[in-house]
Amino acid sequence: MAEFSKLVQACRSYRRFDEAAGMPREVLIDLVDIARQTASGANRMPLRYRVVCAEQERAAVFVHLKWAGALKDWDGPAPGERPAGYIVICDAGGGATTAVDEGIAAQTIVLAAASAGYGACMLHAFNKAEVACALGLAQDVVPLMVIALGKPGETVVLEDLAADATSTDYWRDEKSVHHVPKRTLDHVLL
Repeated sequence: MAEFSKLVQACRSYRRFDEAAGMPREVLIDLVDIARQTASGANRMPLRYRVVCAEQERAAVFVHLKWAGALKDWDGPAPGERPAGYIVICDAGGGATTAVDEGIAAQTIVLAAASAGYGACMLHAFNKAEVACALGLAQDVVPLMVIALGKPGETVVLEDLAADATSTDYWRDEKSVHHVPKRTLDHVLL
């Protein structure tokens, strides 16, 4: 379990990437292939995936994303720091377990990406209608989440959250290191 724990600790939400490093379409397809094999409620498999790697499509998606709500003075990654690819998780069938399936698939994608040296950020804050339009999705295909992907362009560190802390907000220090507080094991065990 120690190796898996290290992978989970390395699998952070990266919001700045080394855009020039790129991300091959084949890697994005491989990530979808891994995700499609995960569990699905009643084996309904309502999810569909749209891979985005062409520069024009990436730009069309990027403008509709909202980045890092806790960082009030930051509008998102600058040119050169933007994702090299996206996987848009979509609902094409509905059902009571779609949100659970979405979470399982998303976590699988970002863990698989981390195992291959890529960083990711799961985004629910985006204009769904505009992203669907930009990607030419059918009306019965609803974007649920955008996963931004690429080689990490920032350092993210985990820190124990004090038991009496009133905020769980992440923050950046003067060197732009991204700090993410996490509750301790003693704090989460009932």
